[in-house]
Amino acid sequence: MIGLPIFHREPPVLTGSEVVLRFPRRSNYAEWSALRRESRWFLEPWEPLWSPDELQRPAWNARMRRYRQEMTAGSAVGYFIFHKKNSNLLGGITIGNIRYGVSQSAQIGYWMGARHAGNGFMQDAIGALLEHAFNGMRLHRIEAACIPTNTRSMHVLEKAGFTREGLLRSYLRINGVWQDHCIYSLIADEHRQKQESMQDRRIPVSRDENREAKL
Repeated sequence: MIGLPIFHREPPVLTGSEVVLRFPRRSNYAEWSALRRESRWFLEPWEPLWSPDELQRPAWNARMRRYRQEMTAGSAVGYFIFHKKNSNLLGGITIGNIRYGVSQSAQIGYWMGARHAGNGFMQDAIGALLEHAFNGMRLHRIEAACIPTNTRSMHVLEKAGFTREGLLRSYLRINGVWQDHCIYSLIADEHRQKQESMQDRRIPVSRDENREAKL
């Protein structure tokens, strides 16, 4: 089933260790356009071709309408990523192509401002979104696709627990050119097992347990 109307209000705010994910608002325009403008060189190789008015107010208003329409239809939810301490905009992440019925799956896509890249913020944002996708939205499978030369994105996905499944030939038209993409996936059970394993490693060993282990 596609387009299940699961959101009638703004989606919940999601929090990670260092980031907060919130549904975009019209008041974010100035910060969004400034960050995208200064990061254009960094983002363009991995995104659909930018339109001539990409960063102008009318294009932003159309983007906001699309965000709202997709959210209301239940087909996609876009989030902006903000720093938890200073509330600065860092980037964006979207969960889209949401399907229920026999599929219960979705795809994620994301971008990060150039000056914020490499600080672990996207890793934190993906982790927060996965928790919501699997536990809040009750999805079974999350997919992501990236160009084979985008090693930074591939590393982020693999660190988040995604498994590379193969290559999709001429999959998406990126920066004006049809590009092959590596397809990654993460299954709900795999994610839960990883989280449980991480929690087990964080559980402190009591003094008595440590003494018994030495006996």
